[in-house]
Amino acid sequence: MRTRLLPLLIVLMAAVLLALGVPLAVSMAASEQQRVVVDRIDDTARFAALAQFVTEGPGGSRHTGTDERWETLRSELDSYYGVYGIRAGVFYRNGSAMANAPGDWFVPPSGEVREAFDEALLSRRSHDPQQAWPWQHSRLVVASPVIRDGDVIAVVVTDSPTGPLRLRILHGWLLIGAGEIAAMLLAVGAALRLTGWVLRPVRVLDATTHDIATGRLKSRVAAAGGPPELRRLAHSFNEMADHVEEVLEQQRAFVADASHQLRNPLSALLLRIELLALELPEDNEEIASVRTEGKRLAHVLDDLLDLALAEHAEADLSLTDIGALAEERLAAWTPAAEAQGVRLTGDCPATTGWADPITLSSALDAVIDNAVKFTPEGGAVEVSVSFEGDTSRVVVTDTGPGLTEEELARVGDRFWRSGRHQNVKGSGLGLSITRALLEAGGGSIAYGPHEPQGLRVTVSVPRFRA
Repeated sequence: MRTRLLPLLIVLMAAVLLALGVPLAVSMAASEQQRVVVDRIDDTARFAALAQFVTEGPGGSRHTGTDERWETLRSELDSYYGVYGIRAGVFYRNGSAMANAPGDWFVPPSGEVREAFDEALLSRRSHDPQQAWPWQHSRLVVASPVIRDGDVIAVVVTDSPTGPLRLRILHGWLLIGAGEIAAMLLAVGAALRLTGWVLRPVRVLDATTHDIATGRLKSRVAAAGGPPELRRLAHSFNEMADHVEEVLEQQRAFVADASHQLRNPLSALLLRIELLALELPEDNEEIASVRTEGKRLAHVLDDLLDLALAEHAEADLSLTDIGALAEERLAAWTPAAEAQGVRLTGDCPATTGWADPITLSSALDAVIDNAVKFTPEGGAVEVSVSFEGDTSRVVVTDTGPGLTEEELARVGDRFWRSGRHQNVKGSGLGLSITRALLEAGGGSIAYGPHEPQGLRVTVSVPRFRA
């Protein structure tokens, strides 16, 4: 969930920072250019004031009384160009130069300089030039009219390179970008803390739910931080888990008590049946049938009690040699298999795992018993031990009739037996007890088809302690 929530927050924060940063960058660039334009306007106004008193004699010659002012204007323009590298000039209405720097610079017949010159002839300053961007190579032209007695007699034009301006804009943008990156890093850090604060109770709740689902019913959600809604959810979850555990405990206690309480009257009933059988002929079919059903009922009660105890028992785990234990159970069941004409073989290398030896022995007994019981004469049952990753496995395969897909989905359910095996002795609780015992210690039992025919049962236990 964090991997989905965090990118969403980062995208939203990036969008906000871009929405703030882009207008700021544009405004900063416009402000830098406006400052330069204002400086150029001041410069052209000063040059216009000097040129205002430079007069032109007949035929375009200057009066001798004005040579000093012209020299001053020309000197100022030369100094201005030499210091700042900005081309500047004062041009008469016909485009001829009153004074200019450098000396070979004139008003061209077209272009930005010409447009600014023509606009200033209308007795107004030229419009602000277009915005200069760091990636554009452009020049900044400003023109102001020289007015005497209400008439425009000349125009002052400055043509500035924009390199320094573009560098300042780029520098400002780098500062803004650095600020944006710093803000983004802070925002990401805050998002990490926020998502961690919000999702920590969810992770704890998920882990606790998994523990309860795998049989650790004592697990509870520890009191932790997070939003009030999640704290209330954790409290409600603990209450629900307490209630579920109480209901299951009552169910187990009822099964155990009922099984225990029914054993005494059932034993008395079986005893009376045996006494009654003494007064009847030995070959009486009815009394034999009643005796068989009574023993079957006693066996079911014993299995119910074992199941209730198995679901309530705590596993006593220890590091166990799975191979040696499987080899021992293989040897114990070999005589029974031979008596039924079934070949029982095994491949049991030394493999360790964490398990309750008694529980694992009981599980293997139940699985091998079923395999031998349902394998026809001349068939084979094979037991193999192996490990993969964090799990040690005991696989029991047989060449019996196997189970259909529907039966595989139900095998291990309480009291379930295949319709094809109703005449085989059993209560349908053995595999349920086996599963309960294995799950208490972190193990499992799984069923699948064995090719070309038969059933494959896999008993798994963890190789390392949790």
